[in-house]
Amino acid sequence: MTGRRVAVVGAGIAGLAAAYDLLAAGQRVTLFEAADHAGGLAAGFRDEGWAWHLEKYYHHLFQSDRAIIGLVEELGLRDKLFFPRPTTSLYHEGRIYPFDSPLRLLRFPPFNLFDFIRFGAVTAMLRYLPLAGRLERHRADEWLRRWYGPRVYNVSWRPLLINKFGPYYRDVNMAWMWARLVARSFRLGTFVGGFQTLVDGLVDAVVARGGELRLSTPVEQIRPEPGGGLSLAARDAGRPYDQVLVTTAPAALARLAPALPDDYLGQLLGLKSLGAVVLILALRHQLLTDGTYWLNIPATSPDKDRNEIPFLALVEHTNYVEPRHFGGDHLVYCGDYVLPDHAYLSLDEAELERRFTAVLPRFNPTFRPDWIRRRWLFRTRYAQPVPMLNHSRHIPALQTPLPGLYFASMSQVYPWDRGTNYAVEIGRRVARRMAEAGRHHPP
Repeated sequence: MTGRRVAVVGAGIAGLAAAYDLLAAGQRVTLFEAADHAGGLAAGFRDEGWAWHLEKYYHHLFQSDRAIIGLVEELGLRDKLFFPRPTTSLYHEGRIYPFDSPLRLLRFPPFNLFDFIRFGAVTAMLRYLPLAGRLERHRADEWLRRWYGPRVYNVSWRPLLINKFGPYYRDVNMAWMWARLVARSFRLGTFVGGFQTLVDGLVDAVVARGGELRLSTPVEQIRPEPGGGLSLAARDAGRPYDQVLVTTAPAALARLAPALPDDYLGQLLGLKSLGAVVLILALRHQLLTDGTYWLNIPATSPDKDRNEIPFLALVEHTNYVEPRHFGGDHLVYCGDYVLPDHAYLSLDEAELERRFTAVLPRFNPTFRPDWIRRRWLFRTRYAQPVPMLNHSRHIPALQTPLPGLYFASMSQVYPWDRGTNYAVEIGRRVARRMAEAGRHHPP
């Protein structure tokens, strides 16, 4: 291969998608991944006796996710992607209510007929009008309260905002909510074998095109060379690269590339985000016996320690994908978004399990701790970007001011929410930019 030498830092979905396209454009690509596996937050694991992998952090696709579906088709994996229609519910005053269709909304006790009509009309306006540019000037907290009315807002939208963004819930802009409503579908997609099927397919395609994947190889620093190019402080990094793509958290890029100009560093460090904690339980019995897959948990306080339920979502994966694929286990996620310095991200695993499992009898009074066959805990300090007012003005450019250095992260997919579809989209978009620059400035 005679193309430019390109390094991709991070072998998550964005990094793998970018590498896949850069290789097709004739570049010589090496991926550096600090973990011992590829896939980032979409990676899965498999316990003894399971036929399928389970994602460490719960994932699904929407039918409108064109970027990832297009890539899946290119990889020849379309027959592995399927779209069940699971039940999404809301926990309200001690009861579970399905909350995923117009008829179910009409039957939801806190809403009267006027609330139902207003909910439908405002949601339809948001779904079918291109409002993102105007809405980012408004706080979601204020806009939703005004247009949906206080009852609908207090029962549905306010708890969602608190759960998702904690102390930032009053500051998030309305364009994010618009994008969330536009992109949703009732059917939710996953893969035969789990999302690991996509990860493995992408890795195989990258390697088949000549890419090199270096696992357990963290990059410590990126330095511009006086004669051009960028050097990596990493094991066996070799001579300088013509281009480097970083797909880590914004704060991580700031640490890796201190030579970036102050204004770009300021943009990176000014972006706010939340971490995630997920406790996965393999149970001997079904927990949500009404068949609910995703149960939204109400929050009353942005201080997570003050809420009645100590997490934001209860997700019974095997009410979505059959337990037979997991050796008969009933798999439940207890998940939450928290500040990067929250105690959940450092708390002893046994203590976190005690806190989370103590409330499970609220959802099924017959639950007992001896139902738990095994547990897993996964935590990350960068999982959910926080889009403030006029966020589009503060997004760092894909091409940084350092020649040859590019950046693609979840914080730049705005107004869309984080997820594998937008990881694919931004990975392929930055790859096009890099390939175009390479054509104008050949090695």
